[in-house]
Amino acid sequence: MTTPEPDQPAPRPEERLEQAVRAAEQALIEYEIAVETFRVEVENFSRLHEQRLGPLYTRIEELDAEIAEAKAARTGDPEDVRRAAEARARVLPMPGVEELLHGWMDGDGLFPEAAAMLTDQAVRPPQRVRPSEEARKLYRELARKAHPDLAQEEAERARREEFLSRVNAAYARGDETLLRELADEWAAGPVPPERRPSPAEELYARLEWLAQRKELLTLVARELEEGAIAGMLRLAPDDPDGLLDEIAGRLRSDIAQREAELAGLLGHA
Repeated sequence: MTTPEPDQPAPRPEERLEQAVRAAEQALIEYEIAVETFRVEVENFSRLHEQRLGPLYTRIEELDAEIAEAKAARTGDPEDVRRAAEARARVLPMPGVEELLHGWMDGDGLFPEAAAMLTDQAVRPPQRVRPSEEARKLYRELARKAHPDLAQEEAERARREEFLSRVNAAYARGDETLLRELADEWAAGPVPPERRPSPAEELYARLEWLAQRKELLTLVARELEEGAIAGMLRLAPDDPDGLLDEIAGRLRSDIAQREAELAGLLGHA
């Protein structure tokens, strides 16, 4: 004769909803990590693009202005004079240009390193900010462990937001040492409180907030994807430096053609 098993407790009404909220939270965190990783990659490549190609673009604009001015001086035509003025206006010094070009030029023109680049002389390499694989791994682990969306109490959420802002800053600089220190700091910190059961109304509100956050991140990701820098990265995802070298070669060829045209206009050919 077998003993009847005791009745299993009925599941709480909120149990399935809580599971859905937790799944949505984890999915959102993974999505945020992917978007932030892509944003850092685009930002870093944009910086390299400006550092390596900015002086070449500037030289082309200067040559275009000089060519237009030489044509205007030769013809005296009012339309040529107008075009020359417009071309020159595009290369006038602008406030903050030194910061914009990350140390390659200021309001008075190109720095020696940038001028050397234009003549294929040896120059100091631009600052490279590309997180290592270990830095990427540390960042992902910290983002998953310390993400503010895992907090239920406002104080804990604020603590996580402050900590994660430091993690993001270290990752953006590719600072692997600091990321390790932050990992140790998190491991030694207070243990996040266990989740407490929430009323069904709060769970529904939580799901709605998560959906809104996902929609916002989708807009950010779309804007990044549609940008010119992301388009360049897609052309050479495995060798972005090679792509920059190829573009620089084409720009130097354009510069040589413009210099020859200007010399002809000035009678130096």
